[in-house]
Amino acid sequence: MSQFAFVNELNSALVMDDPLTKGPVPKWQKAKAADRSAWKPKTPNGGDRFIPCRSATDLELGHLKIAVGDSDEENEEFKSTPTKQKEKAMTENLYGKDPSGLRILEFHKKAPAAPEGFQNSLKVVYSQSKTPSAKLNSRYIPQTPDRILDAPDIVDDYYLNLIDWNKNNILAVALRSSVYLWDAGSGSISQLTELEGSDYVCSVSWAGEGDILAIGTSLGNVQIWDAAACKKQRSMDGHSARVGSLSWNSHIVTSGCRSGLLVHHDVRQREHNIASVEGHSQEVCGLKWSPDGKYLASGGNDNLLNIWPSGRDLTVPLYTFSAHQAAVKALAWCPWNAGHLASGGGTADRHIRIWNCNRGLPTYSVDTRSQVCGIVWSSTYKELISGHGYANNQLIVWKYPMMTKVM
Repeated sequence: MSQFAFVNELNSALVMDDPLTKGPVPKWQKAKAADRSAWKPKTPNGGDRFIPCRSATDLELGHLKIAVGDSDEENEEFKSTPTKQKEKAMTENLYGKDPSGLRILEFHKKAPAAPEGFQNSLKVVYSQSKTPSAKLNSRYIPQTPDRILDAPDIVDDYYLNLIDWNKNNILAVALRSSVYLWDAGSGSISQLTELEGSDYVCSVSWAGEGDILAIGTSLGNVQIWDAAACKKQRSMDGHSARVGSLSWNSHIVTSGCRSGLLVHHDVRQREHNIASVEGHSQEVCGLKWSPDGKYLASGGNDNLLNIWPSGRDLTVPLYTFSAHQAAVKALAWCPWNAGHLASGGGTADRHIRIWNCNRGLPTYSVDTRSQVCGIVWSSTYKELISGHGYANNQLIVWKYPMMTKVM
């Protein structure tokens, strides 16, 4: 029994259920006791001013600095030369140049430029590369000629059409009584023909396909030449005055002369003259068939632009436009907008006008401020280029349909 009594006494001694009467005071009891303290501040509403601690302030040195001022300039006299050079080198390395010339926070003048070759070591901290913007793909338009060809005997006459290209990249040029061919691919030049006597060439025009060239003369004849064989195939009459304009429509070549007469020649037939019409009261200086062969445009020195339908009945034009105030020589059909024609007027007019020949209505007009000698549409872009004489003698590229200058 004594053994069980000993065990019970040991267990009761090890039990920790009773509260502790001795030991350190817990932190939360300390804070609670501090809050309940009877101490109260002298100022009932809290602190109303701040009194700094001046024990670490050297007031005498401060008064001396104020009274004497900055003594750096005085100390400079006592500094050795190596010390000055070392300080100057360290300063320039830090600022990039002599700081005496720097302006800080002076925005009314432009900040000084950094010295040549200076690289800021902290640039990587505050700079970043901008995302490159998409570059506009603008095509290059040459401002100078690619080739210059001599044309010593070319007739200086606005109403004649003395130059024409063919689809094989061969240029036909009329120089007085002779016709020369220039191959743009090889650069070779050859003489096709030379007229006899006082006769001279007034117009040249290539057929749509092949190497067939029509030549209009001052005596009123139209000659058909095979340029590949350098052989004249035939000569066709029908005019009493010089033939200043020609245009092909398949096997039909239309000629316009100084009297205003239009003649349609079928080069396949012996009797080539299939139709004649008094198209203008003065010289025909512009003549152009549409690519689809549906319309024929003729411009004259009477300031009129006539649109003729295809067929044998050509006595009356389909439309007559009288908006131009000068001779209408420059004519060009739009290759990608059927029935749309561009026409250009002479010195007194200076306008390029766009016509919708399907409806017989004008669509656009622009004053070029110069005589319009020729117009060519682009087959790649919605643009056209115009060649000008007096007074600017220039080439202009126009954006269609806004008719704004590209260059």
